[in-house]
Amino acid sequence: MSVRARFLLVAAPMLLITNAGNAQESSSQPSATPSSVVNGPSAALRDALSAACSQSERNFAKFLTARNTEAFAGLTPAARVALMKRFVLLDEPGKASLVTSPSGRPIVRCETPGGAAELQIGGAEVADNLAFLPVEVRDATDTVGTNVMHVKMGLVRENGEWKLLSVGLVLLDLPSLAAEWDAAEIEATERAAIDGLKTIGDAVEVYRRAYAHLPDSLAKLGPPAHGAVNPETAGLLDVDSASGAKNGYVYRYVIAGASAVGAPAKFELAATPQTYGRTGRRSFFRDASGGLHGADHHGAVGSEVDPKIE
Repeated sequence: MSVRARFLLVAAPMLLITNAGNAQESSSQPSATPSSVVNGPSAALRDALSAACSQSERNFAKFLTARNTEAFAGLTPAARVALMKRFVLLDEPGKASLVTSPSGRPIVRCETPGGAAELQIGGAEVADNLAFLPVEVRDATDTVGTNVMHVKMGLVRENGEWKLLSVGLVLLDLPSLAAEWDAAEIEATERAAIDGLKTIGDAVEVYRRAYAHLPDSLAKLGPPAHGAVNPETAGLLDVDSASGAKNGYVYRYVIAGASAVGAPAKFELAATPQTYGRTGRRSFFRDASGGLHGADHHGAVGSEVDPKIE
């Protein structure tokens, strides 16, 4: 996909906020710190793009306004990564390097296994606490500039530090975007939860066949820290699944009945949203016979009386 076509994916989901004056007013504290002089808007944008390239959530969040920082922390892990991807237009985490153009402009080069992009930052237009910087984005292999995309990025000075404000004509308003992204992701996370129940159920059955009894907990299905697999760390699940939380869902494992030994032993599994309404709405349940059920319990555990799912 061309750089220009992929950039449309950046701007399309972002909401146009017409009351830009409010954003300026809330972040219009005059700068008095030396760091705001040394680390001007060009340096801030350079470092923000470098953090987005490496998909470093901690470093990227440093360049968000206080309002957006709080919303960014509340996004699902997948949504946080998706946001950073949109700033460099590359799918995989990369290695950022900083070079200088022949005209003396800073360039962030982001190299990933699947490709590389170069983002050249132009001179800043600064007015009070706002700065706008032109950025040229191109595929690193485009040496003649046949497919260069131009976009102007805005920054606002908040408590003496430059923070990301806008991409093109749209403000970066994460609280508003969070609801949209959550709704889009719920279907995927619920499907992943169903698949997770199946994977865990299969792992329990493999454990039973190997050791003639059910595991006491999901932790015993996880990978060994070192050495060969054993009844305490059977290597049947990844670390997240064995911990009982993955992809926005929490998993519960219960031995059903008095005995955990042999073929007659039964177990049940449940998957509930880690954050109801954000990482999922339905709760899922695997009954003792292996049947899967699902229903909206507002975050509570489901049961075998819920409708069956395939």
